[in-house]
Amino acid sequence: MLTRIGERISTVYVDRAVIGREDNAVTLLDAEGETHLPAAMVSALLLGPGTKVTHSAVRLLADSGTTVCWVGENGVRMYAHGVSTAHTSRYLQRQAWLVSDNKRRLGVARQMYQMRFPGENVSKLSMQQLRGREGARVRRSYRLHASRTGVAWSGRKYVAGKPFAAGDDINRVLSALNACLYGVCHAATVGLGASPALGFVHTGSAISFVLDIADLYKAMTTIPAAFDLMSEGATEESAARTRFRDLVVEQGLMARVVRDIQALLLGEDKATAGEEEPDGLDDEADVHRAQLWDTNGAVPAGRNWADEQEAVDLGKVDWSELDEQ
Repeated sequence: MLTRIGERISTVYVDRAVIGREDNAVTLLDAEGETHLPAAMVSALLLGPGTKVTHSAVRLLADSGTTVCWVGENGVRMYAHGVSTAHTSRYLQRQAWLVSDNKRRLGVARQMYQMRFPGENVSKLSMQQLRGREGARVRRSYRLHASRTGVAWSGRKYVAGKPFAAGDDINRVLSALNACLYGVCHAATVGLGASPALGFVHTGSAISFVLDIADLYKAMTTIPAAFDLMSEGATEESAARTRFRDLVVEQGLMARVVRDIQALLLGEDKATAGEEEPDGLDDEADVHRAQLWDTNGAVPAGRNWADEQEAVDLGKVDWSELDEQ
């Protein structure tokens, strides 16, 4: 039995190393020596610049259900990912169904904002109003932790594609922590079989849904962690990754991300109450086997659906005439 995605530790970022396999462990060989990695306990292995990986290592990671992601320096950009732990398209179908209709999409977006404003009713707010409320909330969070830690704060500065070249130390640490958070959310998304690209608040990016999910947790993870690190004099990206790894374990973050994605995509949605589910979302279906779509719901694959009369009729067809046509 594989370790459930919600119970795995976190992501591991590797660059300038050779990744191999020894028995049932993945080995990471770099300038500091060799490290053994329990693949089945890791959500995602992030391969940065300068990495080489063997065929046997990739096979072990695939068998363990560990998502392999090819990323940029410090995990900033996401280029590609390998096989996930998903054995069903149920989450992807549901996600596409929700995002393809403005009413349903707005309903999910409101659910996401409701998670950030507990005790408040956001069911009537427009997207413009929600974005404004969220912007004010994030600004308050920055000011609160700056005051708490005594760290100077002059605003968030970020340059797309060059997050570590923009702003002061606190901004660079924030970018490093956010990159880790995106990795965790990306691993949970593809691990469940959902699409990283089909976002409800964000759009146009290959990781729009990942950004949607990550925004749910920044105020409780990356923002306070960044100010804590700065107050301790830790400004290196490696320190940020280590701190975030500890946060994932302490807060049970991976399990929470999985639960929240499941609730957003499969939970009861007040905005779509009374609407029928899209075809093919049968809980009782064998998710390890492919199915065939039908207007009345999915039907089993792996069998011949032609009845005996159809076989007789086919035997009467003049195939030479059809070839000429």
